[in-house]
Amino acid sequence: MENNEQLNQDPIVETTVNEGIENETKTSKAAKKAIDGNEKKKIVKLIQPSILPGKVRVEVNTLVEDAKDEPALVQEEELLPAVDENAEMEEEELVEENSDLEGLNKLQLVEMLEELVQNPDVQAIKDKVAAVRIHFNKLNKEDMDRELDQFLQGGGEAESFQHVEDPVEQRFNAAFGIFKANRAKQNEDMEKQKLENLAKKQAILEELKSIIASDESLKKTYDDFRALQDRWKEIGPVPAAENSNLWNNYHFLVEKFFDKVRIGRELRDLDMKKNLDAKIELCEKAEELLDEKSITKAFKALQKLHEEWKEIGPVPQEKKDEIWERFKSATDKINAIRREHYAQLEGEQTANLEAKKALCEKAEELIAVDYPSVNAWQKKSEELTEIFNVWKTIGPASKKDNEEIWQRFRGAMDAFFAKKKAFFAGLKDRQTENLERKTQLCIEAEALMESTEWKSATEQMKKLQEEWKTIGPVPKRHADKIWKRFRAACDMFFNRKNEHFSGRRTEEEANLAAKKALLEEIRAFQVGPNRNENMEAIKAFQKRWIEIGYVPMKHKDAINKEYRELIDGLFDAMRKNQNEASTNEFREMMEGWKDDPNAGERVRKESSKLQIRIQKLREEIAAMENNIGFFSSSKNSELMRAEYEKKISKAKEDLKVLEEKLKIAEE
Repeated sequence: MENNEQLNQDPIVETTVNEGIENETKTSKAAKKAIDGNEKKKIVKLIQPSILPGKVRVEVNTLVEDAKDEPALVQEEELLPAVDENAEMEEEELVEENSDLEGLNKLQLVEMLEELVQNPDVQAIKDKVAAVRIHFNKLNKEDMDRELDQFLQGGGEAESFQHVEDPVEQRFNAAFGIFKANRAKQNEDMEKQKLENLAKKQAILEELKSIIASDESLKKTYDDFRALQDRWKEIGPVPAAENSNLWNNYHFLVEKFFDKVRIGRELRDLDMKKNLDAKIELCEKAEELLDEKSITKAFKALQKLHEEWKEIGPVPQEKKDEIWERFKSATDKINAIRREHYAQLEGEQTANLEAKKALCEKAEELIAVDYPSVNAWQKKSEELTEIFNVWKTIGPASKKDNEEIWQRFRGAMDAFFAKKKAFFAGLKDRQTENLERKTQLCIEAEALMESTEWKSATEQMKKLQEEWKTIGPVPKRHADKIWKRFRAACDMFFNRKNEHFSGRRTEEEANLAAKKALLEEIRAFQVGPNRNENMEAIKAFQKRWIEIGYVPMKHKDAINKEYRELIDGLFDAMRKNQNEASTNEFREMMEGWKDDPNAGERVRKESSKLQIRIQKLREEIAAMENNIGFFSSSKNSELMRAEYEKKISKAKEDLKVLEEKLKIAEE
């Protein structure tokens, strides 16, 4: 608070000089030291009552005694917690305070804005206008995102998308332009007014100096002082650069006034009690703000309470610390709640940032691959669109990160669509080449459509169709025409073939009846003991089956299966007879060795041979059973499986014969 210019104009020192006090420099320095050391009571003692004018001398003598118990004036506002009086409301705070705007559409918001800007008082409407703008921009962005989605789904490229303002947007921009013009004008007027306010307050400072130097009675001096205080409060803000210095000069002179004239104790006690009551009321209001659900409203209200606190004078010394701690406690709690709110908000924004980073990584993965086909590009475009839809559901990150992460995501999208565009540019050349290849296939198909070499021509025609499938797309304007040409050649050939073979259907039905009759003969045949006769009969059946010819395609598999099962049954019966005959023959051989002196040795050798064959056959069976498990599920593998199962079955029957012979030999 020290100011050399003010100290040199100290009215106490000037009065002392005017009355002829010696040692002026010593007195001035003592006054300065008292002020700097916050020992303002001593200022009164520096004044020599004997050299003051008579009326003032009596009043000062009285005040000297009162000043002994007077509490030191302390600028409590210097102890107030930091509150940004000019803080701009955060976007989240604006949305929270204007929650009544939720649910309004763009037209309703525009109408509200047009009504608001009719009020020329920008300060009164600025928060509401900002909230309306936030809600309108949010809805407008959603509309633009939908337009972009529709544009992309319609085959458009993101970089080619251009948004055109609709009439509602134009109305909004026009209304907001009015607000900006009013704000600019009001800011200009406010700066002029601040300069005028500065001049008024500087004039009041000069009047305060005059009052301090005045010889008027304490009552009149005090009334004039209070009038100046009221005028000071009524004057509005001054330029920010002058505010601190002006405020310090004002408080310096106020303290100088109280140090010089010291209002009577009763009047001062009454004033301090009024100040205490006013500060108690502010404490109660601050404590009520703890129940306010809106953090924004509570913080703004707290700022106003701090402004009011600064304007209230001192309270009784014994209550000063108590009332200040009460007000400070409520302030600290509100600030703690606000810090916790923004800490939670920061946590949510951090989580949103991490989620958006993950989406950026997914989008960047799509860029890293070169897709070979139109379908692949379309599929990946849909994936990118889905990623973008998820992006729009995630809330914002912090201001410093939000634009950066959006630029990263937008960069990935732009890179993807740039690669897609390059692919489709090259696709035109490939499509021209594909048209040439398909034209050649049409020429080859047209050369076959009159052929009567049904089998070879059918195979060639099918190869042409398979090759057609492997060729990619042709230019769109030629696609339908070239396909119809190829299809016409194929249809003509197969229609001629169908007409040719339609006369064979009656013949195939007759063949089916003949084969069914032959199946009945096979089913009735009994296998005899003569193997050669059995084989001749089976061969005759097989020859007749082949000679009968084709049957309708839908009966082919079923009747062939039945035929194979019957023939296999005949061979099984022959094998069974053969195995029985072999076993009986072995038994008779063993019976014939009974009288042979070397029978034991011969039987031992025969048993050894049988054991070796049995062991080898068992290993073969185990290997075949193991291998059969490796066949996959397909038509060809099923045929091989069936063949293996037959071999296994035959091997097991042979094993039984060998085991039976070994048993006979051991007996």
